[in-house]
Amino acid sequence: MSRVMIAATGSGSGKTTIVCGLCQCIKDMGLMPLALKCGPDYIDSMFHSRVLNMKTGNLDSWFCDENTIKELLFRKESESDITIIEGVMGYYDGQGFSTKGSSYEIADITDTPVILVVNCRGMSNSIGAVLKGYKEYIENNHIQGVIFNNLSSKLYKDASMAAHMAGIKPLGYLPVNKAIALESRHLGLVTSDEIEHFKEKVDTIAALMKESIDIKGIIELGHTATKCKTGCELNASDSKACKKTEKSIKEDIIHIAVARDEAFCFLYEDNLEFLREHGCEPVYFSPLRDKKLPDDIDGLLLYGGYPELHAKELSDNVSMRNDIADKIRGGLPCIAECGGYLYLHKKLEAPDKKVYPMAGVIDGTGYNAGRLQRFGYMTLTAGRNTMLADKGKSFSAHEFHYWNSDCKGDTYSVTKASDGSVEIEGYGSDTLYAGFPHIYFPGNKEAARRFIKTCRCYRHKLSGIDKDIEKLAAIFPELTTIKALDNNAMKQAEKHWDGIAKPLHGLGMFEDMIVQIAGIQGNADVSIDKKAVVVMCADNGIVEEGVTQTGQEVT
Repeated sequence: MSRVMIAATGSGSGKTTIVCGLCQCIKDMGLMPLALKCGPDYIDSMFHSRVLNMKTGNLDSWFCDENTIKELLFRKESESDITIIEGVMGYYDGQGFSTKGSSYEIADITDTPVILVVNCRGMSNSIGAVLKGYKEYIENNHIQGVIFNNLSSKLYKDASMAAHMAGIKPLGYLPVNKAIALESRHLGLVTSDEIEHFKEKVDTIAALMKESIDIKGIIELGHTATKCKTGCELNASDSKACKKTEKSIKEDIIHIAVARDEAFCFLYEDNLEFLREHGCEPVYFSPLRDKKLPDDIDGLLLYGGYPELHAKELSDNVSMRNDIADKIRGGLPCIAECGGYLYLHKKLEAPDKKVYPMAGVIDGTGYNAGRLQRFGYMTLTAGRNTMLADKGKSFSAHEFHYWNSDCKGDTYSVTKASDGSVEIEGYGSDTLYAGFPHIYFPGNKEAARRFIKTCRCYRHKLSGIDKDIEKLAAIFPELTTIKALDNNAMKQAEKHWDGIAKPLHGLGMFEDMIVQIAGIQGNADVSIDKKAVVVMCADNGIVEEGVTQTGQEVT
């Protein structure tokens, strides 16, 4: 067992570059490394997965208590030779002006030795002051080594002396090299799939690190990490849950459709693992390329990403948009976060200011606000009973987005962790959660289990309907010829009758019935051969049914 953390003095110091290169170096030595990310970041984990060709994960001490952090680490690192934990922001940076949720807190919980990355651009003698400050800021700080980034080879000897004076072991440096820089945009680094010649770039980083960084020294430092104590093993309740899950997986697998492509790529692997552990099977699909949702699904996850960058392609895939909207309106349990939430809007603005039709479940437009709208942790408290929480109950989440909505919803009181400010937003029902906040299942087990339970109820409800239909079909064979409602005919019929009725939709329930008949017949020009009852309305009409005075051609 070996474990180290690569932390830094601040964001943009080169942590991800060094972690990717280090993983490749260790792989080249014939060892099996594992990379984990501190905090709620998705993109860095995608880089780790691409380099290692394996699933990675997160360690977030704001979402999770100490026991859960240790359990996650215990499960993950058991299959690797060395675990490399990438820090978040500056080493001591947590929620607000505290260490809560910081890299330091993760290192302290897991007793992991820390290698500090110092971006030396624009510094020389001040490097010593930075190291001394970090080493003395907190007594039990876990900082054991340092890697100097963007440092000239001529200065490494002096930088090493400064490290020794601060009581930190120098483990090498990386020179300034634009060829190994990773690109970024409004939500951080671009995704690994978007970087041309990604493998070649990582190989270049690894080659440079082999020349100027003590890889063996890093591995040796990792051996000083303390193994997770027995308390990190599954507690009694989780053990029972796992045994129950093993049985449920065999008996009743729940299929969850998960959007996963260039437009929807921000997802926690830990969430998917949580689903698997609780009897669910993720079924991936692409809202960009597939024509409809996968068959026989019991739930839907629309995670975040960059739908705004693919707005035209998403809009052009009309059959997928319609299928998702129809399924959600029909009661399919769905969690739609950030980018997935924007996709459910009626319209979405692209970076070029063009506006494209989307799924239309939410009657609003997602637009470019031009600046960061919200960043950080928060707590959502339900204003009414919903799929994820009953009225007055809460769950935690994280937001990071530049796009906004002109129809933000009113289901949840969202309390920002950093300053306590509260906003009302988000959509919640018995089967839907839709909003900007991202949810981490291992830190919100009750909300996650409620989602799974809703999916299971949906599955059983459909199964019951199917069984009833089979019984009826045995008695009435003609039922087997019934087709699905024709959505196009229904829309045309609705448009026709709305054009006649005054005011709009003035025929109320009567119009609804005509529209349903159009869907059944597959023809907007409704024809009823055998008329049983004709209701005539005059005067001011029947207000309760929405029938008001209309033209003679209607009544």
